[in-house]
Amino acid sequence: MRRFWPLLPLLLIWLFAFWQSPKLNDAPKPDSIPKRIISLAPSITETVFAVGAGQQLVAVTDFCQYPTEAQDLPSIGGYLDPSLSQIISQQPDLVIMLDRQQTLNKQLQQLGIPTLLVNNARLDGILASILQIGAASGYKPQAQQLQKQLHQQIHTVKQQVADKPRKDTLLAIAHFTNSKQLDLVYIAGQQDFYNDILQLAGGRNVYQDKRLKVPAVSMEGLLRMNPEVIIDIFPDASAHPADLQKVRQQWLQLTAVRAIEQQQLHFIEAGYATVPGPRIIQLLTDIAKLLHPEITESADAS
Repeated sequence: MRRFWPLLPLLLIWLFAFWQSPKLNDAPKPDSIPKRIISLAPSITETVFAVGAGQQLVAVTDFCQYPTEAQDLPSIGGYLDPSLSQIISQQPDLVIMLDRQQTLNKQLQQLGIPTLLVNNARLDGILASILQIGAASGYKPQAQQLQKQLHQQIHTVKQQVADKPRKDTLLAIAHFTNSKQLDLVYIAGQQDFYNDILQLAGGRNVYQDKRLKVPAVSMEGLLRMNPEVIIDIFPDASAHPADLQKVRQQWLQLTAVRAIEQQQLHFIEAGYATVPGPRIIQLLTDIAKLLHPEITESADAS
């Protein structure tokens, strides 16, 4: 089967979100804190729960699977095809969406339904959205504390890799898995949160062209880039159909690539690895340890 887990809808969400400035509505006054919130993206749902406002959520999208409590909430459809009638029927006090959803935002504003637009295309946007959502839902102190914790985790990783040599790394975020060899591989470019995380983890994105937001490279392109390390990112095993052993065999055919020669092909299979919410910082730690295994060894020794 085709591995489209981040492409439909997540990859499209990233495409639509790039280079949009975050729009922050004024934080609500105590008497206007929303009691009925709708989330229109998995990352937003995760953040709402993370700041403590999960009990205010009344509906989410088809793709909001974390935390498990979100799976019990009514769905208003997908990111690309939300049902306006379903949103209205939930009588929301606030609808939180990604800032590229301008058409739906205008429709809701015309109906008098308050909205909050956030941008999580880059890591700083993810961190900013935590405060935005916390303030809008009445949980600003909790959001500030969560953001502080995440900044501390980032600082810790930065210190751990500060004196480490940077490795030319390719982050694969989507590709076909139903053929014997690699075809097009969608990779992290220079304009997304994956690139931000890779740099913080002590790596260097082997793809340096800034013109394409979500690059797709062929086998020939992979050979030309010749990365030292390849990291192939998958969601949780329950969310994709790929056989990772077969995927590994696809990569191993690139025998002329340094990463394959040096046995530096890695897989990350985790739900947090494909959702740009608060848990994405766990991916930073994962990548840092893959690029610099001595971090784990020194931690064990201490």
